[in-house]
Amino acid sequence: MSSSRSLIAGVLVAGALVSAAALPASAVDHRAPARSAVVLGKIQYDSPGRDNGSNRSLNGEWVDVTNTGRHAVNLRDWTLSDRDGNRYTFDLRLAGRSTVRVHTGAGRDTRADVYQDSRRYIWSNVSDTATLRNDRDRVIDTKSWGHRR
Repeated sequence: MSSSRSLIAGVLVAGALVSAAALPASAVDHRAPARSAVVLGKIQYDSPGRDNGSNRSLNGEWVDVTNTGRHAVNLRDWTLSDRDGNRYTFDLRLAGRSTVRVHTGAGRDTRADVYQDSRRYIWSNVSDTATLRNDRDRVIDTKSWGHRR
């Protein structure tokens, strides 16, 4: 009887050790991260008309950032960047189900339009990638066009 108790105790201890060893692996969450309600929308990377470098032409380049959710999202310190490292940093709260258009040139920021105040074109007409990152530098969304050479 004592040997069967020892055997059962040994099996229980072994099972507990195996379970404890497996715990860290089973504790890892393998689900995909939750999608953000904020996404990149339309992108006008080729300014309409002649690329003459005027502020009007520069502002013909833009990227829409859309909040598809019902609740406002604080975009403070979020960034929008291109493949060359040009970066725009947001300082706004984007209302639910709304869009803000990020223009390349200069202008007066509103709830619907913000300006990078650049004096040169940012988005390549041939190929580029727009990347939206949150305030923790995590990629939220990307959009690419053209092809790399």
